Amino acid sequence: MSTTAWLFLSATALLLLASLAGAALKWRVAEGQPNATIDHLNARIRAWWITVGVLGLAFAFGKGGVIVLFFLISFYALREFYSLTDTRQGDHLALAAAFYIGLPAQYYLIGIEWYGLYSIFIPVYAFLVLPILASAGGDTTRFLERTAKVQWGLMVCVFCISHVPALLTLEIPGYEGRNLLLIAFLVIVVQGSDALQYMWGKLLGRRKLAPTLSPSKTWEGVIGGVASASVLGALLWWITPFAPWQAALMALTICMMGLFGGLVMSAIKRDRGVKDWGDLIEGHGGMLDQVDSVIFAAPVFFHLLRYGWVT
Repeated sequence: MSTTAWLFLSATALLLLASLAGAALKWRVAEGQPNATIDHLNARIRAWWITVGVLGLAFAFGKGGVIVLFFLISFYALREFYSLTDTRQGDHLALAAAFYIGLPAQYYLIGIEWYGLYSIFIPVYAFLVLPILASAGGDTTRFLERTAKVQWGLMVCVFCISHVPALLTLEIPGYEGRNLLLIAFLVIVVQGSDALQYMWGKLLGRRKLAPTLSPSKTWEGVIGGVASASVLGALLWWITPFAPWQAALMALTICMMGLFGGLVMSAIKRDRGVKDWGDLIEGHGGMLDQVDSVIFAAPVFFHLLRYGWVT
């Protein structure tokens, strides 16, 4: 059995145990009645089932399947981002370019593994072209603010997220044919950190970390969650090209970037006056709510790998 298949089999077994535990808590502790903590836990478990199932299906189709999956994730994320952004008729040309040129072009460049262009395509060329297109509309009302929102949406929803499938383009000596496991490592550690921060926060949380950004996060939850997820990353060293201590440091880095990414995306939501980006998954908001931690972690993880392990 391949390492990837074994990893998914293990994840399925863990989710089965978690689902049974969640059902037992609902039955024994909540006695079948609504309970915010237990219901939230069970919603998280259902979201994990969806994540593992979708990733498993994409992995089965290899590089093409992964690129298509994250293309769709970027598309839905971009749609959610722009749906909460105030735009005017003068922005329509720039928005169309972001959806129908910027998004597919970025993933096409990753598909043909043109690193020299996909690493600068959006932050350089798209960022120059989008204001030009917006200015063509002739609307100067809040021009700088509107343009920045269009650029920022493309940056976080397409450029940052596209660094997850870009991991497949890295040629790491001695690790050939196993790059799918880098995506599994990233997703498990970052999403695991979110879940563990929630768990530790419920158990020990007392002091709010950033009450105006994310009222549910506490210092105790963040410290416990990030530390636990770093240990989890070290335990997964065997699916990576890292030594155990390197896997722990890499996990710590991407957990911290995931935390900062989550706070930044929460700040944007608070600014727009909403709790969630959308309602894609019951109890877990929209697509951006699912990937907000990955957005900041993915580019950093990619470049640490590229400059540290690719010769």
